[in-house]
Amino acid sequence: MYSSSDGRNSSQLLEEGGHPLDFQDKELQCSDCGVTFTFNAEEQEFFQSKGYTNEPKRCPACRETRKAERYGDSGYRSRRQMFPAVCAQCGKDTEVPFEPREGRPVYCSECYSKQRLGR
Repeated sequence: MYSSSDGRNSSQLLEEGGHPLDFQDKELQCSDCGVTFTFNAEEQEFFQSKGYTNEPKRCPACRETRKAERYGDSGYRSRRQMFPAVCAQCGKDTEVPFEPREGRPVYCSECYSKQRLGR
């Protein structure tokens, strides 16, 4: 819950006609590396809009490091495995995101687009 600089919480401010979104920058200390970082008013408003009740305990760099450890270094998703193939229409070497099966045509992206338009 949001608290104002004079100790009133957001519901008290609303009752008194105040505005609970009068956030001010806060200096916080990272629980991982100990560096002091700013939890700015815009971030506080975002946290409140998402319903988060706790302030961040890690600095932005440590948050990114932790996300990378949890989800892999290539962003939040791993890169899709691609398989080599030869286009059934133009004969060009290509890669597709599935393993080609015998007897099923595989198309390069250009020929696939033409195939879809012709349906």
